[in-house]
Amino acid sequence: MTHNDDLGKLLIKELTSGHHFELEPMKISVLLILICAAIFVQPAFSQETTFTHLVNLAEGDLNKDGLKDVAIVTQDTTDLKWPYRLQIFFGRADGKRDLMLTSMTAVEPQYPDGKGNGYIDANFDQLEIRNNVLSIKVQLTRGMFVHKFRYQNGRFELIGFTHGASDGVGTMSDMDFNLSTGDYVSKVERYDTGEVISHKKGKKLIRPLPGLEYFKPFSTDWY
Repeated sequence: MTHNDDLGKLLIKELTSGHHFELEPMKISVLLILICAAIFVQPAFSQETTFTHLVNLAEGDLNKDGLKDVAIVTQDTTDLKWPYRLQIFFGRADGKRDLMLTSMTAVEPQYPDGKGNGYIDANFDQLEIRNNVLSIKVQLTRGMFVHKFRYQNGRFELIGFTHGASDGVGTMSDMDFNLSTGDYVSKVERYDTGEVISHKKGKKLIRPLPGLEYFKPFSTDWY
């Protein structure tokens, strides 16, 4: 058991303490982040949980009410797959926060086939909240991808997808898909010479927009 798991258990213990905490700047210690995160979890999640390892936390306004909202990713390191759990909390005027969403599929497990089995190409990187949009960033062995969600129509909807990867032998592929408009741009080029092999623009309307509550990365060829 790691030190961070112990701190995660402290977070769970604080869930029903009734204490009020304010988030400090990002330079605060991991311990303070964990204690701050305690106020975001509602009574329904006050029971014992195996998702005690805090992986990442992001704050910002997601629903355009001028209040700080929070998104956190925790992990169950007792499971062979080390799965992740994404939770989003909306801030309230009284300083408390309401749990709005829990997803067990938006971030794929660290070890999809079990720890020690198979090759791991994708690793969760971080959450980011900017301009009322939640981004989930994942690093690849030779690239990255980002899914962007906006709170609209009473739920979080996928509005953007960016993917960039190298084949390791000189070719880079990039894809930028704006799901709100349906416009996409894809490009393949040689990163050693700069030669553009292909450059395509098109339109693909997906309606309704995918919701974060049931979202799973790469469940289709488009995102």
